[in-house]
Amino acid sequence: MLLSALTALFMALGYTLGGSGGAVIALLVAAGMNLFTFWNADKIVLSMHNAREVDAQSAPEFYGLVQALSQRAGLPMPRVYVIDQDAPNAFATGRNPENAAVAATTGLLNMLTRDEVAGVMAHELGHVKNRDTLIMTMVATIAGAISMLANFGLFFRGGGNEENGHGNMIATLLAVIVAPFAAMIVQMAISRTREYGADQAGAEISGNPRALASALAKISGRAELIPNPVAERNPAAAQLYIVPVHVSELFSTHPATEKRIAALEEIAQDMGQSGSPPSVSMVRQERATQASALSPVAAPKRRRSALDPHGR
Repeated sequence: MLLSALTALFMALGYTLGGSGGAVIALLVAAGMNLFTFWNADKIVLSMHNAREVDAQSAPEFYGLVQALSQRAGLPMPRVYVIDQDAPNAFATGRNPENAAVAATTGLLNMLTRDEVAGVMAHELGHVKNRDTLIMTMVATIAGAISMLANFGLFFRGGGNEENGHGNMIATLLAVIVAPFAAMIVQMAISRTREYGADQAGAEISGNPRALASALAKISGRAELIPNPVAERNPAAAQLYIVPVHVSELFSTHPATEKRIAALEEIAQDMGQSGSPPSVSMVRQERATQASALSPVAAPKRRRSALDPHGR
């Protein structure tokens, strides 16, 4: 429904500007740009993060964990990468399950238990299984076409005359301001639904939704506090991660962590599991703890994780 709404917005904008030919050109150009990105996204993203590929010899615990989860999900074994970065995060990339790659930072591997790492990587495999990279490429194509139409609205519309000058002004305002903003809102809404879908798929793959909930509670606060140089240079990379970085909830491509944990609690209850995942207060307490640990007067504490390929 959201994708249809975005398509309808594009068609309405093209009709308002009166340039069906211009709308087609914008769509073709945006599609071409995103098609190139679609086929090369994994190389671009992994190179951007200086990720290094690992295997059963270089990172046996981490690689074996991803391998077991892939088998449970019925997916081909993805390429596995580790990123030397303190900010705890993970992402999946690749145009389809046969060409997928998953990556995690050393900060995440240091911070979480084995079950929590399994929950996080199951979430990323959920993105692969749901073909979210394909969906988001389609969304980016249409959103890019809308922005292109807005930027060249006057060119497509033409000069006109005094009689329709007022109409041109309204159409231009709609093109330059309203349509791109609406497209951004719809694009963020689609991205948020994909996160909920990946959480559900990850819970089913790992069989432990509370481990994923616990991981989200731990890493969300730290990911917001520790600088992420890649996301700072390329803000579009923020939508890749399992939790948002340095953004407000209003303009985040991810749902609020507390809402995701609440959804995972419902999944855990449906699966007949007892106990409870982290509450809202626990998430806030975790964020406060992380902020205190990362303050100038307190040295950050790191513990050794069995899944850290360096054993640091």
